[in-house]
Amino acid sequence: MASYLLLTAAAFGAGVMNAIAGGGSLLTFPALVFTGVPSVIANASSTVALFPGALASAWGYRKDFTSFEGVTFRSILIVSFVGGAVGALLLLSTPEKTFDIIVPWLLLAATLVFIFGPGIAQGKHQLLQVRPLPFLVIHFFLGIYTGYFGGALGLITLAVWNLFGLTDLKAMNPNKILLGGLTNTAAVICFVIAGKVWWTDSLVMLAGAVVGGYAGARFGRKLDPRVVRTVVIAISVVATIVFFLRKT
Repeated sequence: MASYLLLTAAAFGAGVMNAIAGGGSLLTFPALVFTGVPSVIANASSTVALFPGALASAWGYRKDFTSFEGVTFRSILIVSFVGGAVGALLLLSTPEKTFDIIVPWLLLAATLVFIFGPGIAQGKHQLLQVRPLPFLVIHFFLGIYTGYFGGALGLITLAVWNLFGLTDLKAMNPNKILLGGLTNTAAVICFVIAGKVWWTDSLVMLAGAVVGGYAGARFGRKLDPRVVRTVVIAISVVATIVFFLRKT
């Protein structure tokens, strides 16, 4: 019962975070591992638990998607979907012990992105032109990262787009959400077929994430995003330190 309460609380927090600032998996994945779920299965189960919320958000933004100059949105969706499937298959082929070694570094990288990403995403740092080949190649690798781990994906995506001069965050947010949702669709399909989802834990977290997502969307305007980010950062830093200590 204590484990389920922890998972519900983590999922609720993740739902609120994803509705306001993103980074929900930085709560759900560590919570699953701390309750005894093997790391690879925890990653797959976390993805499945948060997937409906991402899909619902994408549906909510369905009339707000915008095209990218020089490259079709459909081609980005396709390479992202394929990348997500590749990343999920890479995760499934990674031995548990190897993934346990990699996880602290993935958490550290995601936490650093969560801390510094907004500054990069909101700046004016255009270094590249939006050309089909490099843009699609980068999104393919973003898809692989999503399927393999996916922590702080939204901020990473916005930071990458900023390098291409796509700095209108309000306009880009619907595209970011749809890409993340579709990429996770590929990962979820792979995880379910491979039987790497602990359904009881996932369904408990799914319920918590849905309630948290609704609460975040309904009451998020009353919350200071800086406070939410500070709480997320604190939890992520603690989780990262704990994961490093577990391997010493």
